[in-house]
Amino acid sequence: MRTSPSACRVRKSAEDLRAKGRETNVTLAASTAFASMWMLPRLNRLREDLPEIDLRIQTSVRDLDLDQEPIPLGIRGGDPSHWPRYHAALLAEEVVNAVATPAYVEARGVPKTPTDLLRHNLIHLEEPVRRACDWTEWFASAGLAYPVQGKRLAINDYVLVIQAVLAGEGIALGWEHLILPQVRSGALVPVGGHVLRTGQAFYIVWPRSRELNSQARRIRDWLLDQGRS
Repeated sequence: MRTSPSACRVRKSAEDLRAKGRETNVTLAASTAFASMWMLPRLNRLREDLPEIDLRIQTSVRDLDLDQEPIPLGIRGGDPSHWPRYHAALLAEEVVNAVATPAYVEARGVPKTPTDLLRHNLIHLEEPVRRACDWTEWFASAGLAYPVQGKRLAINDYVLVIQAVLAGEGIALGWEHLILPQVRSGALVPVGGHVLRTGQAFYIVWPRSRELNSQARRIRDWLLDQGRS
């Protein structure tokens, strides 16, 4: 049975609408911490700057293989030389401080040196898949050995780590690019008098195997602009 011309036009219109929808949707793969702490505070600005683009954020505990997924952009931390199949654009250097709330330091005193921190409640991030700087590495960068402790608070989600700090449970490591809004607002304060610059960084990545469409390029450039502000 032959398809009528009107049916063909309807089908083509539907296909055109689906294609247009795919072009205006851009998916970004990222960790939950990046999505909630870096991206969410900027969503209103994104809507103002790029109102015609729908950003979809896909979170995962591991870095997704964008070559195998229909995802154009991702956020990764580490060394781009380890990702030869990806382009990589610098978003933020990895800078790690110890942070606490003003109420915590008012009640317990301000730890002015890394040695002072050893007498405080330190909250630990136990990252399940991605490698993350820990207290042992942070203290080593300050020339101190971190003693093995029995009882401690350890959490495997960085968002919950920061929530525990905000609840006054102790001091945690703060990745500068993630906690900047809380530091600027005064909700968190750097303590310990030491900053670790790991030499690593966080990047926007996209596969070399395919070209970014115009909307994905605009999202990438917008993210890079936000990283510089």
